[in-house]
Amino acid sequence: MNIVLIGYRACGKTLIGQRVAERLGWTFVDTDRGIEAHENGRTISAIFAEDGEPYYREVEAAVVREVLARDRQIIAFGGGTIMIPAVQELFDSNTLVVYLEASPDLLWERAGADASTSDTRPNLLGGGKEEIVEMLRRRAPVYVTFATLTLDASRTPDDLVDRILEAVKG
Repeated sequence: MNIVLIGYRACGKTLIGQRVAERLGWTFVDTDRGIEAHENGRTISAIFAEDGEPYYREVEAAVVREVLARDRQIIAFGGGTIMIPAVQELFDSNTLVVYLEASPDLLWERAGADASTSDTRPNLLGGGKEEIVEMLRRRAPVYVTFATLTLDASRTPDDLVDRILEAVKG
């Protein structure tokens, strides 16, 4: 079994994923870091700028395919990873997909508090809160479609971790 965390950037996938992994004694994998390792340390924003989004999505799908071939992992997807049809086909009944749902206001606040956001994450539509609103309009229906479990990301990290662990046991 694997647990995959999906949602827009800054919804808490990495923090929650690390804590769930710690509690279960499983491996935590952040696909964004996997992509950067695959690309010899280039940041996601550099990959987008130098090679474009289509190339980035190809690399992303390859990294996800590799990761999902293993078991007992907590996997934090990038915000757009679930949008790739080749990735959507990789899920099976042994994958718990958790959508950490957050409002544009909360995401904007959290992204602003993360000093590394502008260095490591690309602006897909020019940035700003308007980008978050537009990207959620496009992505939220897909997040919901593939989620086994949807959780309100404004809850405390401990509560979110507990709810995920309950779903694993349940």
